[in-house]
This record gives sequence, structure tokens and C-alpha cells, in this order.
Amino acid sequence: MTDNTPQESPKKKGISLLMLLPPILFGGLALLFLLGMNRENPDELPSALVGKQAPAVQVAPFPDMEMLSDADLRTGEMTLVNFWASWCGPCRVEHPNLMALKAEGIEILGVNYKDPEGNAVQFLRDLGDPYAKGGADNTGRMALNWGVYGVPETYLIDGAGNVVLRIAGPVTQREIDERLRPAMDSLK
Repeated sequence: MTDNTPQESPKKKGISLLMLLPPILFGGLALLFLLGMNRENPDELPSALVGKQAPAVQVAPFPDMEMLSDADLRTGEMTLVNFWASWCGPCRVEHPNLMALKAEGIEILGVNYKDPEGNAVQFLRDLGDPYAKGGADNTGRMALNWGVYGVPETYLIDGAGNVVLRIAGPVTQREIDERLRPAMDSLK
């Protein structure tokens, strides 16, 4: 007589790969979050331009201001490029700090972003003009090429035209003390 009872298959000992997958994925995601939170400024998107040549300058003339050109980014001296607009509230907040940097002798180049000319001129008349040179980015093409995702944004450029630092948002005293000043000191 034959025995038709089902035979038990031997159980595999150990942990299956499918059981390990969730903890591995969770650990990887936790590591990414941890690295992201420990960036210098976790609220700021990193710039792909840092360490590379600054993109081309593409501006239209701005009233009563010497026009900014590519050559102005490669003078052998560090400079700041500031994207701003009269309709931008944080641009008003940073303006006294830009005026103070100008008073220290730091050259600031201004790019007026998608702003009615009359409003932009009045903004500088009311608050002062911190810019050595500048221009208008009426189409937003230059800002797009530089990776600007909102004004104000400021870039520290070394004397050879390389982007050293990007400050997304207003240039506050804290940004000056904690990021801008150390970066500028490293260029001296």
C-alpha cells in the first residue's frame, strides 16, 4: 500500500531577503533625511554652480547705472552678484546690509529681476543704490541660467569668475557673519 499523505517540505532556516528589504529601505531613507538636515542651511536648495564658472551675464541697460558685463565677474577681485526686485519684500529687508557692505568697499553687482523700470528706479532712490554696476533681467533668462528660484539671491564670485557661495533669500546679518564673511576671508 502507498502512503498518499502529503510530506512536509523542509523549512528554510534563516531570514529571507524580503524580510530584510523594509528595514534596509527605511535605514537608507533615514540616512538621506539625516544628511539633508545636517546641511549648512537645510532650508536652502544646494546650488549646482558653486565651484564652477558663473554663467553668462545677459542684462538690458538699467537707468543711471553702468551696465554689467561678463568681464565684471573676472576682474581679479571678489564681487557679489545680487538678484533683486522692488516688489520683493525680503529685498527691502536685506537692503541696509547691502548698503553696509558697499560702505566697506565690497563691490556689488545688481540684477533687477522682472521689475517695472519705474518701480525699480524709485526703489533705489528711496533706499539708496548699493550697486557698482547692474542691469535688468526683464525676461528672467539670466536668473534661470544662474539657478535663481526666487529673489533675493546673492552669489559670491571669486576674481576668476567662479561661484564660491550662493545665498538664497535675504543677506541678513546672520548670513553675513556665518557664511559670507568666512567665504570672503577665504578668498583674501
